[in-house]
Amino acid sequence: MPGIRIIHRTPLEPAGAWSRLTDWERHGERVPLTRTIIETAPPTRVGTVFTARTGVGRITFDDPMEVVVWRPPAAGRGGFVRLVKRGRTVTGWAEIEIRPLAAGGSEIHWREDLRLRGLPRVLDPAVALAGRLLFSRALRGLLRR
Repeated sequence: MPGIRIIHRTPLEPAGAWSRLTDWERHGERVPLTRTIIETAPPTRVGTVFTARTGVGRITFDDPMEVVVWRPPAAGRGGFVRLVKRGRTVTGWAEIEIRPLAAGGSEIHWREDLRLRGLPRVLDPAVALAGRLLFSRALRGLLRR
């Protein structure tokens, strides 16, 4: 599976960064041709399920995800969420870790291992590059509001 690793610093404190990065519906606004469908009643917790649906017209694919670790930031510590991708087309996992910085603000670690079924492994480097570009753009947009 191609590994995607992004590290980003923001002046937002961990709680502010957390609320923006775990607003799952807004993820769909930041990824082209995608909308997010929340399938579990709020609030987000372990077991929350949502689907990112990407495509145009009748040509779409779903990327269903389940929250398997949910640790919001608390006083003096960062936050961590792990998602498992449970789709037929996209499989793997994603993690968002938010670390407080001593000088204020936060450092975000976004990690994904994903696999597109039917795509040969020889294309993994291209998938990883595209993923880094796409998720870096989404991350910056989510933090901006």
